[in-house]
Amino acid sequence: MNQNNDDDIDKYSKYYKEVGPYLGLGLQLAATVVVLFFVGRWIDNATGKEPLFTLIFAVLGIFTALYHFVKTVLNMGDKKKK
Repeated sequence: MNQNNDDDIDKYSKYYKEVGPYLGLGLQLAATVVVLFFVGRWIDNATGKEPLFTLIFAVLGIFTALYHFVKTVLNMGDKKKK
């Protein structure tokens, strides 16, 4: 029984080591978009040009987040092949 438990633990630890790096990617993607959106809102409130900087920084956040997401996933895939 103890050997079976150790096998299950080894199986799960191997699984989490493989999946672990991907778990934070969604949070990183969302945080980038949200932070840049609020930076744009702050600049809009400071300059009085209401939707201009919010839209610019929101789009910039989306492209930046997607770029880093794809770059990270591709780098993880290259490391896995080695």
